[in-house]
Amino acid sequence: MKPHILIIHRWRDHYAGYAEYLDHDLHHVTYVCTELATAAVPASAAAVAFVAATDRLDLVIAAADGLIARFGVPERIVALNEGDLDTAAELRARLAVAGDQPDRLARFRDKLVMAQTVVRGDVAVPAFADAPDTQAVVRFADSHGWPLIVKPRRGTASRDVLRLNSVDDLAALDRLPPEPRMVQTFCPDQVFHIDGLWTGTELGPWRASRYVNTCMEFAAGDVLGSVEVDDADLLGPLGGFLADACAAFGDAPWVFHMEAFVGTEADGTVRINFLEAGSRVGGAEIPFVWREVHGVDLMEAAIHIQLGRSPIVRQISDQRVGGWLLVPTPVPAPCRITVAELDLPVSEWPYARVIPAVGAEIPKAGGYEHVGARFRFSGAATDDVEKAIRRTAGQLWLECVPSRSDLPSAR
Repeated sequence: MKPHILIIHRWRDHYAGYAEYLDHDLHHVTYVCTELATAAVPASAAAVAFVAATDRLDLVIAAADGLIARFGVPERIVALNEGDLDTAAELRARLAVAGDQPDRLARFRDKLVMAQTVVRGDVAVPAFADAPDTQAVVRFADSHGWPLIVKPRRGTASRDVLRLNSVDDLAALDRLPPEPRMVQTFCPDQVFHIDGLWTGTELGPWRASRYVNTCMEFAAGDVLGSVEVDDADLLGPLGGFLADACAAFGDAPWVFHMEAFVGTEADGTVRINFLEAGSRVGGAEIPFVWREVHGVDLMEAAIHIQLGRSPIVRQISDQRVGGWLLVPTPVPAPCRITVAELDLPVSEWPYARVIPAVGAEIPKAGGYEHVGARFRFSGAATDDVEKAIRRTAGQLWLECVPSRSDLPSAR
């Protein structure tokens, strides 16, 4: 009997090359996915079970039970999207399958546990506390002052993250549905994301990027971009911070997507504070930029770790600077594209573009795949790439109308 590998999958685009990482002839590789994600499932899959949403544990359990009846209990369960990590961990625990269980995953999924973990590793992080209710936020403000950030302890893509500037803003918190939250002092420094591989003892390949706008601004309807930094004076301190932060999470290998606040002291010293970390490949266009610009497939490393294998450590082959840009739809999804034009000479186009055709339906799916338009950039220097990102954002003409789309969910 061939070993059974079960993959929970939600992307429509080819963020991960499953058939390249895992021999589908030597294994029964089955997929639990949404109908919208079918296009990225290899034709060699042993079976596909559809669910309305891959973050619905009850639906995934039912789908997995059907696959188990045919192929047996899986040897491993794989989930590469951030939104599916909890589902996979719960399913592993239920079936006694090796891999990350909910208790170990908590340090990467529960933001309060995450902050406590890095503090124990002597990594700098803005002051924080649990925020089970409004009174806890008020008590924290009494000690640390305003403004504050209140966010879900488990959340993605800046969902329901609030900046509270004074006690008058607490009403916005009261309007949100109840869930576990944490509160943290507001840090005005620039947000960076740092992506790469921790081998368990040292850093493998990694790149640091500066956001163009913020994830919170994107959630509010603005564009979001990112450009890799090439400043050696900054990369040195970032590398030391990164190694300490990765080590705080233990000696097991993991692919990381980390965010940090980066500023400068009066004497010119670089100031770095931990924001968040995910045991996963970064979202948006990060997997594509790493493969296409740097010749390293972080998804390959991530899937090998989840399969219990040693990750493949490849060094970056191209030191060019990468970047990406996401443009939201001008009206909330679901919507239909009526105008999509990039008013730039072809010579100035980003090297990769995902611009929906007129008439295309954008589903209400959340995350960073199903947006108005996506772009990827490459250049010789950070300044060049950032200028290209801003130029593209300013020259894209995108119009949409609300739609009663009956497209299946991408969740």
